Amino acid sequence: MSDMDVGMDETPEEGHQEVAAALNELATGMVRHLLSERQSMSLTTAAALSRLEREGPIRLTALAAAEGIAQPSMTALVHRLEDQGLATRVSHPEDGRVRLVAITEAGRELMAERRRAQCARVADMLAALPEQDVRALGEAMRTALPIVRRMVQATPQPRVSGGESAS
Repeated sequence: MSDMDVGMDETPEEGHQEVAAALNELATGMVRHLLSERQSMSLTTAAALSRLEREGPIRLTALAAAEGIAQPSMTALVHRLEDQGLATRVSHPEDGRVRLVAITEAGRELMAERRRAQCARVADMLAALPEQDVRALGEAMRTALPIVRRMVQATPQPRVSGGESAS
């Protein structure tokens, strides 16, 4: 019986807590390992660029709210990203007076390179495992990943895309 097998006398709530703890351990362990060699990019910077890449141009206030940081801190971060050529300000398509923050092509390339480097690090970790462990982990991921994606998509998030402010 594995650590994740639900016992006969375990309540559904206890089962949920056990799964939640395991998912948290998995996520934080992998993030910590992958960020141990950040290549001079903070988690906040990576998260902001990732959101810009995923959702498109957005108001600075909405970006700050979505990332959970103060607007002055996000303003400073966006200035640094602009100075590095990773982000730019663009006009709102419906209101030219409004400026939105957008990722640049250089920012997209940097994020793609970051993902490649992270995948290479994980592949190196997998190469150190016995093949049967890699197969078992692959099967577990094929089962778990779609479920986790649905779970994340079903979680309400503040509306921040399309240049709208978070509510």
